[in-house]
Amino acid sequence: MAYHVPALLDECVEGLNIQPSGVYVDLTFGGGGHSKRILEILEDGVLAAFDQDENAERNRPVDDRFLFFNQNFRFLKANLRYAGLEKIDGILADLGVSFYQFDEPERGFSFRYPAQLDMRMNPGSALKASDILNTYEAPQLIKIFRDYGEIKNPGRLAGDIIDWRSREELKDTTSLLKILKRYAQPGKENKFYARVFQALRIEVNREMEFLKEMLMQSLEVLRPGGRMAVITYHSLEDRLVKNFFRTGSFEGHEEKDFYGHSTSPFRLINRKVIMPSKDEIEKNSRARSARLRIAEKI
Repeated sequence: MAYHVPALLDECVEGLNIQPSGVYVDLTFGGGGHSKRILEILEDGVLAAFDQDENAERNRPVDDRFLFFNQNFRFLKANLRYAGLEKIDGILADLGVSFYQFDEPERGFSFRYPAQLDMRMNPGSALKASDILNTYEAPQLIKIFRDYGEIKNPGRLAGDIIDWRSREELKDTTSLLKILKRYAQPGKENKFYARVFQALRIEVNREMEFLKEMLMQSLEVLRPGGRMAVITYHSLEDRLVKNFFRTGSFEGHEEKDFYGHSTSPFRLINRKVIMPSKDEIEKNSRARSARLRIAEKI
């Protein structure tokens, strides 16, 4: 049962320059849409896929060329080594939350449904969004809303959350929305709610931290000439990937050798970010914010 319509599918596959005998990794298996296309191109090659959500394994194809790891992609290098895959030819990472996760109300990813504030991509992990809202002190909440949600006046929002929880536990989307409605601009409510929920989700799943770990490991496992394609959905991820591909650092500080040549470990395949076409957006509105960057290891 596939539950994810893959974004920028043709652009990803073309950008990876898949070789029939190559070794590839899909770091965000989800509903298996990208993996399915890669397997169609492979002949005697190998595809390894990662997904920390145990539900994703339902979409696992029966194929001797396919390996599945029910793990966060931060464990990329260790699992490939365990499988005897020391060097690989390409990596794909679609960083969006699976549609299944958004559309399953009890997971608490969406403000559109009454639900417990969960937001765990890995149901087995300990920290929930409700834990953050009920235990984090004001400076921690401010940092999350400012850095991960780019919320204006995060101090006021943090203060209202602390005031609420002093009277009763803040544990469901309905209660949180009662607070958020005080700050949302008329006509832009959904955009504001989405940013707050995004900030909480990133903190719950340590997304930025694990993304950095994965990107660093990608350098170790990609063979020279191997390619990496990453689809991002918000500016924080995109900035991180852009900087890493361009300079080899997350801050975007470009280092040069004695002769003034860049020491970046990558060659950019697309200097301008790739976005979905109008036709794709009409067929799949959730791809609207997708941004694709592709680079080749030097």
